[in-house]
Amino acid sequence: MMLSTQLHLSDSELIHAYLQGNCKCFETLMMRYKDKVYTTIFMLVKDSFLAEDIFQETFIKIINTIRKGKYAEQGKFLQWALRVAHNLCMDHFRRIRRNLPITTEDGREISFLLQLDNNHAETDLERRQTHQSVRKLIELLPDEQREVIVLRIYADLSFKEIANLTQVSINTALGRMRYGLINLRKMITDQQLVLR
Repeated sequence: MMLSTQLHLSDSELIHAYLQGNCKCFETLMMRYKDKVYTTIFMLVKDSFLAEDIFQETFIKIINTIRKGKYAEQGKFLQWALRVAHNLCMDHFRRIRRNLPITTEDGREISFLLQLDNNHAETDLERRQTHQSVRKLIELLPDEQREVIVLRIYADLSFKEIANLTQVSINTALGRMRYGLINLRKMITDQQLVLR
């Protein structure tokens, strides 16, 4: 099959040809969407080297899924590829072990939720432990609330970007953030992380 012919094939036709043994067809499919997939990953992780790693991992996962016959043809290859990339980025954020500053949408340190007593200065170790505890609590939030908080706090996306990526309205994204912070405050109190 000639390259010029491949360029005119639909996503489904390229996938079918790839499954029939034509590896060039998958290359064509990848070239068709690589910029959009990479840009989405980069917007999430804000690091070109990490974005490249996750980009490669995304297409490896896509290839494996297609080879196993688990890709359901719905004519929405790009949306599916972006979802795979998005999920891998979320996996990355879950694995983060370094101390990241945690702020709310209004730019305040999330420590205001902890109602810290200014008379008791925290050491760096205590601060790291507090941030780790908060991150663990974020993992316990409902998926939709956790997703918005992670995208806003860790990936530093705007609510418009979050709404586009998660395919909801800006008001829905804002609402999920609000309820996520309410639930987070409740969990912090229940876990007795309040220091006064």
